[in-house]
Amino acid sequence: MIHTCRSRFGTQIRLTSERWEHITQGHPELAGMLYLVLEAVETADSIHEGAHGESLVVKHHSEGKHFVVVYREGDADGFIITAFLARRVRSITRRKRIWPT
Repeated sequence: MIHTCRSRFGTQIRLTSERWEHITQGHPELAGMLYLVLEAVETADSIHEGAHGESLVVKHHSEGKHFVVVYREGDADGFIITAFLARRVRSITRRKRIWPT
């Protein structure tokens, strides 16, 4: 199954079952949060440039925690690479911000 959402740039972003399984195996605390991860992409607080062409979404989740969603965007669509919850996002927010500009 493929779930989709739209990035802040209007691009359709895919999340496949294989990727979701990979994410939840590495980060079991995200099990049951699939739609919150998709929503984080759609309503990102900020998006930062990754080191290899990917985008890093930061979205506040709860007191002291943030969703970080890593995805790659192409001309036609994009896909989620991974996602995790983080208390500290300073290393991400220090990167070049691509949204909002």
